[in-house]
Amino acid sequence: MSFSPLTLLRRTQQTAFVALQYALPHHLLSHLMWRLTRIRIRWLKNFFIRHFIRLFRVDMSEAEQPDPTAYPDFNHFFTRALAADARPLAVGEGNVICPVDGTVSQLGRLEYETLFQAKGHRYSLSHLLADHTEAVQTFQDGHFATLYLSPRDYHRIHMPLAGTLREMIYVPGRLFSVNPTTVSRVPDLFARNERVICLFNTDAGPMAMILVGAIFVASIDTLWHGTITPPRGKTVQHWDYRKHPVHLQQGEEMGRFNMGSTVILLFGKNAVTFSDQLTAEGHVQMGQLLGTRADS
Repeated sequence: MSFSPLTLLRRTQQTAFVALQYALPHHLLSHLMWRLTRIRIRWLKNFFIRHFIRLFRVDMSEAEQPDPTAYPDFNHFFTRALAADARPLAVGEGNVICPVDGTVSQLGRLEYETLFQAKGHRYSLSHLLADHTEAVQTFQDGHFATLYLSPRDYHRIHMPLAGTLREMIYVPGRLFSVNPTTVSRVPDLFARNERVICLFNTDAGPMAMILVGAIFVASIDTLWHGTITPPRGKTVQHWDYRKHPVHLQQGEEMGRFNMGSTVILLFGKNAVTFSDQLTAEGHVQMGQLLGTRADS
């Protein structure tokens, strides 16, 4: 098989980009990004925001506050709220809505305890869920959707269904980029990266929402806990909410990424049917129909 010089150059660049990530001090760089995105020197933060809008073609007409200079720092701009009518919800009996703006990385059925990451790469449910035995058994042969948020996307995360939080688990790890190039080349990426696992009870049965960290993702927040990281831990941490449940409605904000990353949704066996309009690499918006409960 032969490749054009341009294709060979592109592949060489991609290989070098991924190889470099193994050596980079992920957490140090992310800490520096955390500090940079909170600078409140007016001219400097406005320069960063305007450059970012041009570079990634961000549509500010959808924002609740469309004036880029009104944000006190870059992070407030990045996690901006949308206008009330910007994302209508696909409400309906049994509907499951998309929790984020982004791109469908992969979706489908688990092969017992195996999820599909990218061509040539699969990873285990047990590894992803930090060996949480009960959760692993719950989602065996279930369905998953991996949703990638690019820098231009809206970065608040909403509930696909009304749900009651049961547990939350913080899992320390690396911070590889989650862009398509890296996902296609780093084995077990989502199970190696830092992540926050949120386990809910819903009308579709148990549901997991896994917020995956990445390089320059300087912070992950949830509605009920606030900032989970930083500071970054070195051991798995667990919070049990069964005695003090947190109830969230469909479409309600549940968390946010301070800089972009990936959300992985898990449902149990025969719990949901994904919309046939969804395809890998297809763009999605928060609130659109993701699928339906199998019993609806």
